[in-house]
Amino acid sequence: TAIEAICADSYSLPPCVIFAGKVFIAASSNQICLAIAIEVSSNSWATDKIGLRWLEKHFIPHTNSRVRGRYRLLILDGHGSHLTPQFDRICTENNIIPLYIPAHSSHLLQPLDVGCFAPLKRAYGRFVSDLARASYNHIDKLDFLTEY
Repeated sequence: TAIEAICADSYSLPPCVIFAGKVFIAASSNQICLAIAIEVSSNSWATDKIGLRWLEKHFIPHTNSRVRGRYRLLILDGHGSHLTPQFDRICTENNIIPLYIPAHSSHLLQPLDVGCFAPLKRAYGRFVSDLARASYNHIDKLDFLTEY
C-alpha cells in the first residue's frame, strides 16, 4: 500500500509505503529509503495508528512551510484509518480541513487515482513484464522502492 499526497502547487510529498510484516530491515547504504516513509502492518494495509503517524510525522511536517493562508485542505478516500476521532482532532488542531470522498467512488473522483496511479500501475506492469522476459523473477522490497 502507498499513501501519497500532492499539493495544489504540484509539490509532492515523499510517499509512505506500507509493507506486510512486523519490521522493515533495510540496507543502511540504500539512500532511497531515506526519502520514503516506510511502515509495516500484518497485511500491508493502513491501520488507524499508521494513518495517525502519517498525518503527524509526515503530512504536517512536509506541508507546514507550504501553507498559504490559515488552512490546508486534505482530500482523503473513506478508508477507516482516516475516519477516527484522533485523526479529526489532529486535523482540527493543525487547521487541516479533511474532505472525504464518498465510499466506492475514489476510482472516479480521487485525483491521484485518476491522474497519477493509473499510469503508474501501467508503467510498473511494463517494468515487471520486462523483468520476466529477461528471466528475472524476483523483486524484493528494496527493488520495489528503487523502481517506485
